[in-house]
Amino acid sequence: MVMFERINRLFPVWAILLATLAAFQPQLFVGFKADIKMLLVVIMFAMGLTLTREDFARVVKAPKPVAVGVVLQFLIMPLAALLVSRVLGLGPELTTGMVLVGATAGGTSSNVMTWLAGGHVALSVTMTMVSTVISVVATPFITWLLVGQSIDVPVLGMLLSIAQLVIAPIALGVLFHHLLGARIRKIESALATLAMAAIVLIIAIVVALNAGNLATLGPIVALAVIAHNAIGLSGGYWLSRALGFDIRTARTIAFEVGLQNSGLAVALANQFFTAGAALPGALFSVWHNVSGSLLAGYWKQRGVPAAKTPEAQRAQG
Repeated sequence: MVMFERINRLFPVWAILLATLAAFQPQLFVGFKADIKMLLVVIMFAMGLTLTREDFARVVKAPKPVAVGVVLQFLIMPLAALLVSRVLGLGPELTTGMVLVGATAGGTSSNVMTWLAGGHVALSVTMTMVSTVISVVATPFITWLLVGQSIDVPVLGMLLSIAQLVIAPIALGVLFHHLLGARIRKIESALATLAMAAIVLIIAIVVALNAGNLATLGPIVALAVIAHNAIGLSGGYWLSRALGFDIRTARTIAFEVGLQNSGLAVALANQFFTAGAALPGALFSVWHNVSGSLLAGYWKQRGVPAAKTPEAQRAQG
């Protein structure tokens, strides 16, 4: 399992390498376009395999930070996506892709970065789980609300697709964990590697599909993605601190807000819109792992001060 853990730590490196290969050799990946949905199912199933009944119980035990994290998730990121798109003058296609990224749930990478930074891993997993369930309705509705004026948004189709791509495989994974928990715990690192490989392949496919436009669209979309991610991370952290949460909790919420399930955004864009609309999600998948790793390393070096007062501790629950 040590080998898999080492491979997983290099996630950003694999993403950059395969994205670069796809940009210069797109023919290697364009044939896998139809497999994006299945790859996302693999990711969500692997995530479900790592969840236990205790993860669900934490929602009841600590509702306040979970509620705040999820609200900030679906408030900051969609609005930031629209704001950045307007400021940079992105067209309807790319704006839709940006909003799709902003309107999805927190990504599983937020759990990894939280662990690396010394945050509340259990809280991170719980927020990801809750936001994923809520995203079935929230993602299509928010997308329609923000870009429905300029592009047709098939709300019902997206809602059903998210249920199939996200909720069903996660529920199946949870069931398998309940039945085979002890065995699954022994291979969790390998499951993470499987999910990582699927994400990296999705990134490569979308980059390959947009290879012809990368020279003109790549730089402006990359700038938009970096700004979007920065707003999510900083907004999640500082608003959490302003609401009275301690540093560990604020860091956890920051990762949950700033690191998105961009693989889902890519799958939805590819299914309901265009390959161009999937480009922001693909670049976000690469960048948020890079920025998340850097921020996690910085916060890990600084350490995590303990909560100083009972009031600060009560603010977490």
